[in-house]
Amino acid sequence: MSKTFSRAEVAKHTSEDSLWCIIDHKVYDLTDFLDAHPGGNVVLSQVAGQDATVDFYNLHRQEVLQRYSDLCIGTIENEKPEVVDLQPGDLSPVPYAEPLWLRPQFKSPYFKDSHRRLQRAIREFTDKYVTPEAQQKEKDGTYISQELIDRMAENGVLAMRLGPGKHLHGKNLLGGAVDGKEFDYLHDLVVAQELVRANARGFQDGNMAGMAISLTAVQQWLRNEPLRARLTDEVLSGKKKMCLAITEAFAGSDVAGLKTTATKTPDGKHYIVNGTKKWITNGMFADYFVTGCRTEKGFSVLLIPRDENVETKQIKTSYSTAAATAFVQFDNVKVPVENLLGEEHKGFIVIMSNFNHERFMMVCGVVRMSMTVVEECLKWCNQRIVFGKKLIEQPAIRQKLARMISLCESNQAWLESIAYQMCNMTYAQQSANLGGPIGLLKSHATRSAQEIAEQATNIFGGRGITQTGMGKVIEMFHRTYKFDAILGGTEEILADLGVRQAMKKFPKAML
Repeated sequence: MSKTFSRAEVAKHTSEDSLWCIIDHKVYDLTDFLDAHPGGNVVLSQVAGQDATVDFYNLHRQEVLQRYSDLCIGTIENEKPEVVDLQPGDLSPVPYAEPLWLRPQFKSPYFKDSHRRLQRAIREFTDKYVTPEAQQKEKDGTYISQELIDRMAENGVLAMRLGPGKHLHGKNLLGGAVDGKEFDYLHDLVVAQELVRANARGFQDGNMAGMAISLTAVQQWLRNEPLRARLTDEVLSGKKKMCLAITEAFAGSDVAGLKTTATKTPDGKHYIVNGTKKWITNGMFADYFVTGCRTEKGFSVLLIPRDENVETKQIKTSYSTAAATAFVQFDNVKVPVENLLGEEHKGFIVIMSNFNHERFMMVCGVVRMSMTVVEECLKWCNQRIVFGKKLIEQPAIRQKLARMISLCESNQAWLESIAYQMCNMTYAQQSANLGGPIGLLKSHATRSAQEIAEQATNIFGGRGITQTGMGKVIEMFHRTYKFDAILGGTEEILADLGVRQAMKKFPKAML
């Protein structure tokens, strides 16, 4: 792109045999692209020899030019491109597109140099490796590739998905971006928020989300140490896959209503498991199922390896089948008693305490996605021309944006505060004190997402309900935000949990 041209020279190339145009002070030769243009050749003929900058950005984003950079043959003499050309790992310069702690003019009491190093490294990793595959898998509905799993395992990304712990000690985390012994829940927040920027909600769950919410329970509650060590190695190396199997057709948020049974054999060495599970994320490709079962005197959690008596069938939901959502049947599955998590008949505490981290990660994701939606709206409102004006010049539009920004900023601030508390509490203290606050935050964040999704769709109009083009992120968010509102506990259940936990500590002296 070292050549320069005058505008007069570009204006001569207006035929099908030689068609040029100008976009952001760059010259593009579209001659061989006429028949391949997704919008047809007529649109390109209408801008032949002209400066098409306004027309182009009224329909497309900069990423389209990056995709077809080979069509660029030079620049206009004495002129320089104005549009920011972001590269993998770069922060967005759009106001409110990034959490406040990442904006250069602001500071944070929570985040330190190691958090910033990790953020840069995980964003670059996501931009280069996760996003391209995520977009493809979201379209074709196929499952995550072993190649990406191996790459994440090699760089410690799989291990970081579990949060802080000894499993990170001595591991190479993205080339040394952070020491595993220093990794805390604010680092955990960074990883969770950066990975969702692939903007593919089905693949987001298909990207080992089942492992992230099941191996945590194994590490905390499986008392058989050699087995725990082997499982951790198998899963974090990417050789085996694991998922959480709690929900049933009979019981969702009502965990106590589960009907899957685990009956001990006469010799007391095994359980025989019978029952079904539904909407199990990653169930289609999982090798292990961390499963909630009804036992003789209560509720227990078992680690069940896949065998010929475990059957999985794909469930199609509102998002992509890349999530590998499954209906699971256990038909007389024989499970060793050593695979029990926690104490027999006392599995409720295993599941409830494990929910904290799952819900925390879900909040990280939906708040970050909400922020991305706001960024998309701000870009669109600054480039869309309606009735001779940019959308951003309309007061009604600015009111919508103000509300969306306020919801994102408040939820992110609450989330960071929760993460800081997690950094200063033991696992037991988190279980005792944070179930309610995390539940309230998740409920509030997903109610906020509903409002943000609605407003964003109205701002984008027809594009907001189209799965390709400028509004594809908006369409995806509007179609899938309910997954965060339902999975891990519905809004109503979690809001009620928050109030009930608060009332347990209500001082009698205040009556």
